[in-house]
Amino acid sequence: MATELHHLSDYDPKAVPDASNMYFGIVVAEWNPEITGALLDGAVSTLKKHGTLPENIHVKTVPGSFELIYGAHQMVLHGGYDAVIILGSVIRGETPHFDYICQGVTEGIARLNATQEIPVIYGLLTTNDLQQAQDRSGGRLGNKGDECAIVAIKMAKF
Repeated sequence: MATELHHLSDYDPKAVPDASNMYFGIVVAEWNPEITGALLDGAVSTLKKHGTLPENIHVKTVPGSFELIYGAHQMVLHGGYDAVIILGSVIRGETPHFDYICQGVTEGIARLNATQEIPVIYGLLTTNDLQQAQDRSGGRLGNKGDECAIVAIKMAKF
């Protein structure tokens, strides 16, 4: 569903399992920190809202979005988490770099989900401009971080 038709922060709280005994890893890209910081704030606050203890949320940073794959893989292998969330933001520029990074991260996270024992939640914003990223990181369309936290809780219970 297009984000324009669905507010990213809207969900039925009654449909979300209790997360008080869950552990989450979050890997966040440092690139576009205004956006990724807002995504992180949304994810952490939503996990806490559903009972996750602050000490059960572990955040690691990586330089850019492509490194989210490695960071997530390391968390899956060594973290003891119920789910891992990746958060990043790639904004289209003048070169094909955008396409390579978006495709590479998507394929890498898909591969982790197909081969590992815990879910890795895809929270990579891929937008045409800064305004679209702002709209999806706490702006008029909600916060993708909120949505990723809900998905992580539900998938951890799957």
